[in-house]
Amino acid sequence: MDKFEGYIFTALCSTNFLVSCLLFSKVTREQREPYMDEIFHVPQAQKYCEGKFNQWDPMITTLPGLYLVSVGIIKPVVRLADMNGEVVCSTAMLRFINLLFNCGNLYLLYRLICRLHPKEKTRTAARRILSALSLSTFPVLYFFNFLYYTDAGSTFFILFTYLMTLHRCHKASALLATCAVLFRQTNIMWVAFCAGTIVAGHMDDAWKAAHSKKSDDRSAAFQVPLSRSGAKRVVLFGVNFFTSVGHVKAVLLVAWPYALVAAGFLAFVWLNGGVVVGDRANHEACLNFPQLFYFLSFSLFFSLPVSLCHHRVRRFLQAMKKQPVLFLVATVASVLLVWKFTAVHKYLLADNRHFTFYVWKRFFQRHEVLRFLLIPGYIFAGWHFLDSLKSRSIFWSLAFLACVVAATVPQKLLEFRYFIVPYLMYRLHMPLPSLPRLALEFALYTAVNAVTIYVFVAKTFQWPDSAAAQRFMW
Repeated sequence: MDKFEGYIFTALCSTNFLVSCLLFSKVTREQREPYMDEIFHVPQAQKYCEGKFNQWDPMITTLPGLYLVSVGIIKPVVRLADMNGEVVCSTAMLRFINLLFNCGNLYLLYRLICRLHPKEKTRTAARRILSALSLSTFPVLYFFNFLYYTDAGSTFFILFTYLMTLHRCHKASALLATCAVLFRQTNIMWVAFCAGTIVAGHMDDAWKAAHSKKSDDRSAAFQVPLSRSGAKRVVLFGVNFFTSVGHVKAVLLVAWPYALVAAGFLAFVWLNGGVVVGDRANHEACLNFPQLFYFLSFSLFFSLPVSLCHHRVRRFLQAMKKQPVLFLVATVASVLLVWKFTAVHKYLLADNRHFTFYVWKRFFQRHEVLRFLLIPGYIFAGWHFLDSLKSRSIFWSLAFLACVVAATVPQKLLEFRYFIVPYLMYRLHMPLPSLPRLALEFALYTAVNAVTIYVFVAKTFQWPDSAAAQRFMW
């Protein structure tokens, strides 16, 4: 970044940290005791602070990455400041770790935007900075900066892993990928995505080399029509690529660090007897295909300010008119997936502290037919998702879509936190929006954050069998 842009970004980081600290103080004063999943995370981290690394709460399902990092940060600070007593590894101290991750996420988002959208001729610095700020306040992620959850740290290490991949520092990327998996096992999907971008890059080069001889315009040669013949060309090319010793060797020479991470993960799964560490009965994988539809709808809503316009709606209608059979097949397939593969977790129906409880109870449960009435919206959301990424190569898009499906479909529980990383990856790879659109996006995110934090702090309620204050949250 140039000197002036650096000054602006530094001032922005400082302001963001100050505002977050003020909000953190308010949330912590109102909710001093561990809340929701914190009742598992905080005591476990405190055991690690005491050096009791052999004690583990069987209700915790993730690996101990969050607790190890927390102890690694807090212990040196405590010794330097000569602190002792209850403040050491208190709930507030542990929560503050996520504010540090929030600062890191802002910086990583900015660096990723700079890498993915190189500096153009004029007036892009403000767009890059505002885009990073907006994404760092993405409502679901920003809310959990104030609680001791794994989301902020998990996102930090995934973004850092991807940044190192883009800079071709693959050994460092694999090391960071290991940290990401230690925060949340399902992050292995995004490690696979990082490796997939390497494979996609080699396939792009091979495709261009093979087709540039047939066309004077290399970019035109790379465009693949959305048709049966186009799909056949891609499949045949993929088969030829992966059966070519030269191509496979070239990929492995670069991507071997990720293969080591994958091998280590598979060894862990084999030794552990599954992906989940603890409470396996309530965290079983299944084929919940509508989860993909929920994610697409979620992405459509939060990207509306930067992506939707009447031209895109018109293109969607034209696409339906041009390829009615394709949209009919997609609609029929969606009906079957909603009909046969809708899974409902018991937590979704039982815990009225989550927003998803009310979404499901007041809409999806009202009448069975309502699930099917949303399918036209799912079709548009899916088309909108793909259309937003049309500037990316077909092989990159296939790798990304495969990881999105793998990260969402096996999840039985509808939990918006599971959508954080796939949404950020989607939004980062969209074309850089204009300043007015970015301002609208930031305004939307700020409004949602204001409402959700206010509701969490001020709108408490009680269960009949408990005197503790309950709060609404994502």
